[in-house]
Amino acid sequence: MLIRRETPADVDAIRAVHSAAFAKADGGDGVPVEATLVDALRADEGWLPAYSLVATDSDGQVVGHVVATRGRVGGAPVALGLGPLGVLPDWQRRGVGSALMHAVLGAADARDEPLVVLLGHPDYYPRFGFRPAVELGVTPPQPWGPQYFMARPLHAWRESIQGEFRYAGPFDDL
Repeated sequence: MLIRRETPADVDAIRAVHSAAFAKADGGDGVPVEATLVDALRADEGWLPAYSLVATDSDGQVVGHVVATRGRVGGAPVALGLGPLGVLPDWQRRGVGSALMHAVLGAADARDEPLVVLLGHPDYYPRFGFRPAVELGVTPPQPWGPQYFMARPLHAWRESIQGEFRYAGPFDDL
C-alpha cells in the first residue's frame, strides 16, 4: 500500500471509495453524502490539496481516501476539519484507515497546523491522540454535540486557540 496526494485522475475513484464505504447497510438507494461532500469541498475556499490523500494497492488502484480542510476556531483559520475518511469494504480492517489517519496527521504537523478536529466515535479516535475538543476550549458547531466532537492538538498548538469551531462551507449543507 502507498499513501500519496490526490491527483485529478483520482476524483472518480475517490467518489467510488466513499460511495462504497458509506453505503447504507440495507442497500437503500441514493449516493452517500460523504461521496458528494468531497466534490463540494474541492470547490470550496477551505480546500487544501496537501491534505487530500489516497491509499493505493500494489496495482495503483485507489482503496482509501482521507481529506482535511481549513477550519476556524473563534473565527481564526487555525485548525483543520478532518473527514471524510473512507476505505473500500474489501480493504477495511487491514490498516488502511489507520495509515491514512497517521499520514494526514503527520502532514498537518509537518506543515505547522496547530489542531485537527473531527466528528467520530469517542472509543475509536483516542488511539490517534484525539480527545474531546471541549477539553481544549474548542466547542462544536451546531447541531453537533460535544460527545463526538474530538480534537488532536499538534506541535504548533497554543492554549489561546479557543472558541467555536467552524468547518469548511460545504459541511454547513449537511
